[in-house]
Amino acid sequence: MKVIIMAGGMGTRIQSVRADVPKPMIEICGKPILQYQIENLKACGLTDITIGVGHLGHVIKEYFGDGSKFGVNISYFTEDHPLGTAGALFKMLDGRACADVQTKTVIDDDFLLLCGDVIFDIDFNRFIAFHKEHKAWASLMAHPNGHPYDSSLLVTEVLPPETVGGLPVSTHRVTKWMSKEDERTYYKNLVNAGLQILSPELLRETLKTFVPRHPETPDKIDLDRDVLKPGIMTGKIFAYETPEYIKDMGTPDRYYETEADIKSGKVHARNLSQKQKAIFLDRDGTINKANGFITKPEQFVLIPGVAEVIKKINKSGYLAIVVTNQPVIARGDCTFEELAEIHAKMETELGKDGAFIDGLYFCPHHTDKGFLGERPEYKCDCDCRKPKKGLFEMAAKDFNIDFAQSYMIGDSLKDVEAGKNAGCKECFLIKDGESILDVVNKII
Repeated sequence: MKVIIMAGGMGTRIQSVRADVPKPMIEICGKPILQYQIENLKACGLTDITIGVGHLGHVIKEYFGDGSKFGVNISYFTEDHPLGTAGALFKMLDGRACADVQTKTVIDDDFLLLCGDVIFDIDFNRFIAFHKEHKAWASLMAHPNGHPYDSSLLVTEVLPPETVGGLPVSTHRVTKWMSKEDERTYYKNLVNAGLQILSPELLRETLKTFVPRHPETPDKIDLDRDVLKPGIMTGKIFAYETPEYIKDMGTPDRYYETEADIKSGKVHARNLSQKQKAIFLDRDGTINKANGFITKPEQFVLIPGVAEVIKKINKSGYLAIVVTNQPVIARGDCTFEELAEIHAKMETELGKDGAFIDGLYFCPHHTDKGFLGERPEYKCDCDCRKPKKGLFEMAAKDFNIDFAQSYMIGDSLKDVEAGKNAGCKECFLIKDGESILDVVNKII
């Protein structure tokens, strides 16, 4: 698959670190940001690379040349005037390159589009497989972050259970794009990471409507506003969720934080081709105050200080994964939609304090019968209700988890037993008078 890296920005917010080179050429631990990207791409077998240059573009060309020193093949396109975040793509579409764009690159097949100022370490082969499986016109890499309140969020389609005893199924199809200016109440922390695979079909579709609407600036096109957001209505844009390391190097604070993460080995360790370590967390009584059966968002209240604890997990290199029994579904006390709203509140409240969870798995089943309004199809002896290990196995499949490096924390013996059944290294029971912080401090 062809790779296009947009590396023409000026990087005004990070000029206090270095202002004499383009932002993608700022060095971290002795190497330019762009070199980390190229090495990651090469490791995944992606060697056909085009770099878009503009401001101080000669610095990039002189350093990387044709790419042979780095084991890849690099070509360039040069913008002589600003084309927006996507305008150059349309210059290359089907070989339409104009005189003001110097390039030999032709977009006639699906391609990976990256920003040159982002540090990442990603298993791109998993991403490409996802894109092909969904026959997408665009696959957007998405992840939770510590500031969802000022980030663009993606909303994806969730199908209701269609089989007896089933769970809601995410199709990963993007149904809504929430900009940071949009009004929000509770939301899933699913942030557009700015890395994507695009099909030329989406670009061709965009051309049909964009140019007639913008005759005065037909070649200045914004990727998010003019291509991706309108493209949602096609039903062919999907979100690929990943916990892998992706950080925009837009500010000095993020630069120095990433520098520390590279030195600690955290950046490469989060690549999903590597075995992951996780801290599994129960929900009720561990993350939120125990309040009987919680059936409405207003009943859900975070335990004071828990966000800071989860933020500590986020920074540690462990995945934070919630595994919870929710018999409120089987009892008929709560619908799947209401439970999703409760979990959205949890993610929203955690995000306000800079914390996030990497995954959430719940069991809706219960064996006890005789409740008014109960749902018989969920009254069964399942494989996912703790103390069984089904929820853990779901997480392991999604995140390539090594249980021998992972831990379980909960407030009941069932939680401890479930963690042991999954093979966790150690399982902790939060005792009376003890907080989750006390337990996490024993691990990290």
